Amino acid sequence: MPDDKAQQPAPAVRHLSVDENSVGQRLDNFLVRELRGVPKTRLYRALRKGEVRVNKGRVKADYRLAAGDVVRIPPLHHPAATAVAPVPRYWAREIGNRIVYEDDSLLVINKPSGLAVHGGSGLSFGLIESLRQLRPEDRYLELVHRLDRDTSGLILIARRPAMLRELHRQLREDKIDKRYLALVAGSWPWSLRVVEAPLEKNVLQSGERMVRVAREGKRSVTEFTVVERLRGATLLEAKPITGRTHQIRVHARHAGFPLLGDDKYSDEASAALCRSLGLQRLFLHARALRIELPEGVLQLEAPLDRDLENILDILRN
Repeated sequence: MPDDKAQQPAPAVRHLSVDENSVGQRLDNFLVRELRGVPKTRLYRALRKGEVRVNKGRVKADYRLAAGDVVRIPPLHHPAATAVAPVPRYWAREIGNRIVYEDDSLLVINKPSGLAVHGGSGLSFGLIESLRQLRPEDRYLELVHRLDRDTSGLILIARRPAMLRELHRQLREDKIDKRYLALVAGSWPWSLRVVEAPLEKNVLQSGERMVRVAREGKRSVTEFTVVERLRGATLLEAKPITGRTHQIRVHARHAGFPLLGDDKYSDEASAALCRSLGLQRLFLHARALRIELPEGVLQLEAPLDRDLENILDILRN
């Protein structure tokens, strides 16, 4: 009797045309959706080796898909199905309590500090994976932009492809106004309103990602405004004009005033002040967003978390 397994054809390469629901999406996110269950490490290896191609050419993971693109999907191995670990009850409650705005196309969350925006690098889940699990009725949820794991505050999640494309356009054209509150060690000069210094990303041997000011880096600009002077520290409003990784943190450090609680870019003086205050997280909060929607301008604010307010109270008293 013939072996049924032996008769089964090998999985075939697929060629998918990009439709309007995927226009503007990053290629790696598209692959995660099309190859559910395949580990992300395998997806990125397929991209590096050229197994995945767009219009017959090699592309990077952050390539934005365009209408009519043809994506070559190799027959990657799917591991045996395993039960998805549920979102921890604490994070599920936090996320549910931190929805700031919601309509048919957009979701805005006041992200808590300590929660990454997406899984990876040893993390089984992040904000976006948690939302997809907690809201199975939402067939489309995509991050519009990112916040560092230790940064709290407002983050945009698109619920429709058209909204993702529109907000990405606004980000490219500097139409979205984002304001952060940051606490730095020392007395920030009133006259220091703009820090412009090119930034370059580096990956250390340990795998840790660091950013530094370098002549060969990408143009980076941040506006700073003094909000309040405190004992040994200054509360600032920061407006990133460009959107580089760790931009506010590195620009503040470059100006000589590290953010309090920054375990990557602090100096001994700021670390000592953190210890005296009992601050155990990065003092950086995405406080305000202003975006243009079809029905009008949307302005949102998220107050500082209680632990950060407590630090300010200590310094005021």
